[in-house]
Amino acid sequence: MIRAVVFDVDNTLIDFTKFKNASVEAAIDAMIDAGLDLTPQQARKRIDQIYEDRGIEFQQVFDEFLQDVLGHVDYRILANGIIAYRRAREGVLVTYPHTRIALLRLARMGLKLGVVSDAPRLQAWMRLASLGMVNYFDAVVTYDDTGKKKPAPEPFQRALEMLDVEPKEAVMVGDWAERDIVGAKEIGMYTVFARYGDEFGTKRSGADADINDILELIPFVDRLNKNQGPAIRKAEDCVARPMDAQPRPSSANHRTPRA
Repeated sequence: MIRAVVFDVDNTLIDFTKFKNASVEAAIDAMIDAGLDLTPQQARKRIDQIYEDRGIEFQQVFDEFLQDVLGHVDYRILANGIIAYRRAREGVLVTYPHTRIALLRLARMGLKLGVVSDAPRLQAWMRLASLGMVNYFDAVVTYDDTGKKKPAPEPFQRALEMLDVEPKEAVMVGDWAERDIVGAKEIGMYTVFARYGDEFGTKRSGADADINDILELIPFVDRLNKNQGPAIRKAEDCVARPMDAQPRPSSANHRTPRA
């Protein structure tokens, strides 16, 4: 019997790639307007490299960028970039379609809801809070809570402990096959690949089911509970045939370590 559903955050609940790209582009334009003598393309290339080297959650990215290109941090330019980034972020940080109604339906089914994210604690909570989603979840586990990133078992195990369920009683939903799906399957959770958030064209997720809309999670969980066993997949549910996970290429425009 499924008693809990656990979600990744970035590119599963929220469109992380859209908000990150729009925010960085706004910051670059603002820094150029404040006197930065680079083209947008030159600035983006250097910022992407910093994210590649330091991780997509690196909070001093613009400080390091200005130190790199100017030899010092120009605080007039930095301030303009940070303000533009934050304003853009507020405008484009949104959930995927049907996310809220899906969470409400799962809760009405009597299921506990949780989050496992590779993002730092503050960043993960701020994203949930900015979208008014804090109270949807019974457990939120971030990188800072275990010091481990998916697919390590510790983040999943911590979430299960907080939800007071066994692995076989929980479903993990995520967009990153090598982290979300592999890690959850290894400890015995059911897995669902959020294909709608996949930025790399993953063909073989290795999940028990692939979904193209978060609402497709409802009949999947319902079938698990009715059958007391592996889900029976139907074409109308838009779930792809599961196969072994394939590695993703690294991309600074998306996320090196992330949620």
